[in-house]
Amino acid sequence: MEIEILSVSSAKPLGKIHVTGESSIKNVKEKIQQSVKKSLYPDRQALKLEAKGKTLKDEDTLNSLNIQDGSKLFLKDLGPQVSWRNVFLAEYAGPLFVYLWVYQRPWILYGTQTSSPEQVATVAAICWSAHYAKRLFETLFIHRFSHGTMPLKNLFRNCAYYWLFALYVAYHVNHPLYTAPCTTCYYIGLGGFVLCELGNLSIHILLKNLRPPGTKIRRIPKPDGNPFSLLLNFVSCPNYTYEFGSWLFFTIMTKCAPAGLFAAAGFYQMAVWAIGKHRNYKKEFPDYPKGRKAILPFIL
Repeated sequence: MEIEILSVSSAKPLGKIHVTGESSIKNVKEKIQQSVKKSLYPDRQALKLEAKGKTLKDEDTLNSLNIQDGSKLFLKDLGPQVSWRNVFLAEYAGPLFVYLWVYQRPWILYGTQTSSPEQVATVAAICWSAHYAKRLFETLFIHRFSHGTMPLKNLFRNCAYYWLFALYVAYHVNHPLYTAPCTTCYYIGLGGFVLCELGNLSIHILLKNLRPPGTKIRRIPKPDGNPFSLLLNFVSCPNYTYEFGSWLFFTIMTKCAPAGLFAAAGFYQMAVWAIGKHRNYKKEFPDYPKGRKAILPFIL
């Protein structure tokens, strides 16, 4: 069958391609790159049935969308793309190196001084480094990405958030005038941080095991015997709950206001994501557990 491709912005015809009814939208995108515009690789394309309609999914076939010979599809150029794996690597490598650089108390930030960071600051640097080293490890070996890419322009915004917050928090915790919290707060914060990090890692492994490699299969996440996974009985996104917990306890351990701001900003964004995922779970699975909240047990 013959499909005409039009521009979303101007409705101007861009060309025609020849495909079969069994072809998927991804196949159509490949044909567009071959026959219409070679610079538009599939991840850079968004196809729609109408100029202002919804973006079609790669796995949908033309027959399932009732697209017939002579039909039209609207093409939007999403701009240069970068893989989510590379996005995460850039986001997480930055805070690791920035924090460790500031921990050394460089003269450009603190001037000439001879004292070394105290115990709490040293432990905080270890905790911070372990967190982002874990994130890098998860990106390389655990996470399975349902979306292949994101616009390259968003990479700079995302990196700025993580990198600048790392600089902000590290500057205060490693400052020569930094005052450590009480011993009780230190140990409570450290213990809570470690437990939340283990919980977060456990949930990421559980979510990985839900989706076979190379598929986009979605299932209801349920506890798998690991005690950290029991939080799934109460929230849909326990990985976000543990993530927020890590930074809340880091704040208690360091008694650092910028760390608290980082925890609050992260919680706001994760709450938005969690509410959206919770809503999608309930729509997709009629038997989804009704007692779960999105991110905070019994509250949100």
